[in-house]
Amino acid sequence: MSSASMQAQTLQSTLDSMFLSVFSARAPGGVVLVSRAGQPLYYKAFGLANLESGAPMTTDHVFRLGSITKQFTAVSILQLVEKGKLSLSDSLSKFIPDYPNGGRITIEYLLGHTAGVKNYTALPAFTEQLKRQDLSPKQLIALFKDQPLDFEPGSNQLYSNSGYILLGYIIERVSGRTYEQFVQENIFKPLHMDHTSYDDTRQIISNRLAGYRGGNGNYVNAPYLSMTLPYAAGSLLSTAGDLLKWYTALSAGHIISNESLEKAFTSFVLPNGEETGYGYGWEIGNIQGSKSVKHTGVVNGFFTDVVYMPAEKILVAVLSNNEYNSNLDISASKAAAAALGRPYRFDKIALSDKERHSYQSGYLNADEGERFIADQDGELYHYTRGGNKVLLIPYQKDAFNMERTLNTILFSRDSKGNIEGYQIKGVGNTRIWKKSKVPFAVPQKIKLPQKVLEAYIGKYAFGKMVFEVFLQDGQLYGRMGQDQKVLFPFGKNKFYAKDLDAVLIFNSDKKGIVISVTKVQNSEMVGFRM
Repeated sequence: MSSASMQAQTLQSTLDSMFLSVFSARAPGGVVLVSRAGQPLYYKAFGLANLESGAPMTTDHVFRLGSITKQFTAVSILQLVEKGKLSLSDSLSKFIPDYPNGGRITIEYLLGHTAGVKNYTALPAFTEQLKRQDLSPKQLIALFKDQPLDFEPGSNQLYSNSGYILLGYIIERVSGRTYEQFVQENIFKPLHMDHTSYDDTRQIISNRLAGYRGGNGNYVNAPYLSMTLPYAAGSLLSTAGDLLKWYTALSAGHIISNESLEKAFTSFVLPNGEETGYGYGWEIGNIQGSKSVKHTGVVNGFFTDVVYMPAEKILVAVLSNNEYNSNLDISASKAAAAALGRPYRFDKIALSDKERHSYQSGYLNADEGERFIADQDGELYHYTRGGNKVLLIPYQKDAFNMERTLNTILFSRDSKGNIEGYQIKGVGNTRIWKKSKVPFAVPQKIKLPQKVLEAYIGKYAFGKMVFEVFLQDGQLYGRMGQDQKVLFPFGKNKFYAKDLDAVLIFNSDKKGIVISVTKVQNSEMVGFRM
């Protein structure tokens, strides 16, 4: 057997193992496509297309793309730029003269989510009732048009679906065609993307899927959403096979020029020199050192993730008809790394107490604030004050994987060998933190007699919320709703949770009877024993 054949078999085995653990045979399923230079390396369907009929998923099934639509909108804008119909520096006022602050908002700002336009899907007006209504682009724009800007256009970046609603409307104004007609005539038809279209629930679309929400065997049909509402920000349908045609044509320069594509694949840079990690319709990052452009799409009933590495021409498309299948994001990046021949491996190495403790400190980043690394109970954790803790897994000197992510923390040292800071590398932009002298306490676990633990058992009321403390197999637990955590003692009446920067302090009256508990997490809250 040739080396190439062995590599192909290894990749097949790796991806089978990966995605058989993601998609259950009797649950909503998905399609996975991995290709290099336009040629499929792996193309399989998993799970069910329809839970009610039990119909299996096939590679021909049609998925809602959600926000992957944005790259088609961005390329449509670039097509109009290349035809001289508009410029990236054109202001929004040129197309919507009465738009507030439109003279300060450019097309480029809209493409890169740097316009400061309020995201309409996060507004109170975007109600469940509204989601069932058909709206025109003008009516959509009216939802957010008079909202104040989130920031001065071009000065910052915040993801906003509203920007792509405006871009869709600009395409219509400039071309004289509806958005649906424009993408059909200028992208789908020329590329023979015969299974890609604007979603319309009234039309009969062959192999269109039902969408679901849920997990662990508990699924429901996704609620109805008028597909006029995502519009140019998220209303397209497609198949994995058609997405392969799309990326093959893009890389060959058949849709827009290589120069235009390079702009789309380049992160916007803010005035302070910081890269936003977003180009025109694509998130910009890296996978195992290779540049990647990617996007996820989440829309009622569907979760999609598409990763492309321009230099290697590797494409990974993972499409699911379960909106809550959010682990596909990491799976897609792992699949891309496997196709590169550089899979993510984080084999844990041992650290001495002294080595582990040398990393403990507060760290600062001018834009993102404080972070903390704590040596707690023989493990290192990374967190924000009052936030969730992420276990750090050492796999080589000064290198740690952030558990359940593809991010790596790499520590740097000064000329004397002392830790001076760290950078986080992963699938997004590299971020850097410098060691600070921010004081913080790190509680360490102690042992308490069971009789002491039993004194804290009970229910505590934080307003209308009930916090229950119970003992099981000699271990104290705290539970609020479905959230349950182990409580570790570090004082007679003080406890912490391993995965959260929070402390519980039980309070007693003069007779020693526990009457309340104080939760310390950024601020303090008191729950009274019921």
